[in-house]
Amino acid sequence: MTNKTISQFIPNASELIYGCMGLGGGWNNNPITKADINQAHTVVEAALENNINYFDHADIYTFGKAEQVFGEVLKTRTDRDKLIIQSKCGIRFEDEHGPKRYDLSGQWIEHSVNKSLAQLKTDYLDVLILHRPDPLMCPQEIASTYKKLKSQGKVRFLGVSNMQQHQIKAIQHALSEPLILNQVEMSLLKNDWVEEGIYAGNAQGANINFTPGLVEFCQHEKIQLQAWGSLCQGLFSGADITGAETRIKNTHQLVQSLAAQYSTSAEAIVLAWLNRHPANIQSVIGTTNTARIKACAQVSKIQLTAAHWYALYESVKGCELP
Repeated sequence: MTNKTISQFIPNASELIYGCMGLGGGWNNNPITKADINQAHTVVEAALENNINYFDHADIYTFGKAEQVFGEVLKTRTDRDKLIIQSKCGIRFEDEHGPKRYDLSGQWIEHSVNKSLAQLKTDYLDVLILHRPDPLMCPQEIASTYKKLKSQGKVRFLGVSNMQQHQIKAIQHALSEPLILNQVEMSLLKNDWVEEGIYAGNAQGANINFTPGLVEFCQHEKIQLQAWGSLCQGLFSGADITGAETRIKNTHQLVQSLAAQYSTSAEAIVLAWLNRHPANIQSVIGTTNTARIKACAQVSKIQLTAAHWYALYESVKGCELP
């Protein structure tokens, strides 16, 4: 079980989250098949066998099919109360009304929640996440809609994704209870969230694409940071890196070496790099390979030394610190 910030709201939440974006048969208009449903059964069982009871969805994942196949799994189970299910809303693809856009209007949030509940075959979401910041969003409207959905028993908690602290503050100001999480791309490879602190006041950091102070803000406000993309698309744990940059190949070798030193998996080393940070980051893993799910779960048994954390960071940077 987790010692993450999320435990103040959801005490039984697992340390890792299983991300369901890969379920449902792919980003196409093909109907779900028996094989897709069987795959969902298999990965859910693998997650639970490895003490992962937290599942991450979005209404758009594989055009809704990810939620649909998960719903087929859920309707066969009697342990819904032991599972943590979160889903995201707010991204709309191009349709007859307009181009791809973000929509955090009350009407669309309510529509998305009802659709997700129907697809997931559950009565409630443990967490509703606002998927992307909508420049046209009205915090008071979001708050009113959330209050309505919560009073109806459809949503327990509210979180955000891909937002900076000023957007979070604007929404939080309209709410009568705290936002509990912010899901952001964070990994050994996508490490701007570390870089912006290290290069503060340094001209070399002028082009870093991360919001200064977001990590510290979330720590201070006790907002759980969740990391999507945490496994770096497998670059350091099995993906083909034949044509990769030297720094990627070197980091791959270092990850393998540390895995042997810690008697663990390469996946666990990559995730342990996130875990070592005091922000209590909760990683979302999206592999559908059951062996890799098991390999990821080994992260709970290790803690990197500071020297090894810096060695990985410097290796993936491809140069020493300033």
